[in-house]
Amino acid sequence: MSYIAIGDIHGCLDPLQRLIQTLKPNPFDTLVFLGDYVDRGPNSKGVIDYLIELKKTHSCIFLLGNHEVLMLDYLAGLLTINDWERNGGIATLDSYTHEGTLHIPESHLDFLKACLPYLDTPDYFFVHGGVKPFRSIEENLCKMTKLELVWERSHLDDAVLNAQDYKWEKTVVCGHTPIPRPIVLEKLIAIDTGCVYNQHSQLGRLTAISLPEKSITQVDNRQPQSIVKRLFARLNL
Repeated sequence: MSYIAIGDIHGCLDPLQRLIQTLKPNPFDTLVFLGDYVDRGPNSKGVIDYLIELKKTHSCIFLLGNHEVLMLDYLAGLLTINDWERNGGIATLDSYTHEGTLHIPESHLDFLKACLPYLDTPDYFFVHGGVKPFRSIEENLCKMTKLELVWERSHLDDAVLNAQDYKWEKTVVCGHTPIPRPIVLEKLIAIDTGCVYNQHSQLGRLTAISLPEKSITQVDNRQPQSIVKRLFARLNL
């Protein structure tokens, strides 16, 4: 089976549309979105509208990102607006507000709640955040919670990357941590290239990788700088 994994979108509708147009996925491709569809960028509502429509014509799997968890927790009253605001939630609320009225369609809530914590296939393990590098994937699934899977980053520590000592049975494909260039190793593929951070000199691209051929496709985020808030003094991801 052919997979196309797509990195963190964060409310950036235009680069998402251009990426799909560039990829031209065929009926045999399964699009695996690695999470973080909302927050920070200007059009979280538009992104989810687009993804819901895309699923009607293409094979799509949507994974849960930490920002979907934050949004659902806020809407359930489990997270304060200040906590969500620090993670870009105000931009999401703005995209769902028209003439002073907030409205989140039921279909969008259903979309968020249906996102999967991971996708396990014979050759790849797709997840938003990651898994512990010193455990097998089976052990990680036994010991890690859904929340830990969306926030995990230890597999990208410099010492781990340099040693490439991953105990996984297959290749882990993830997003979550913005990096200037995709990481493509035997056991690790990481493709969050910071699409929303288009004022940062080394970020601002939306990345996809086709598997098993490991072909990278990227688009630049061309949204006007005035739309993006000043996010780069400290990247609170």
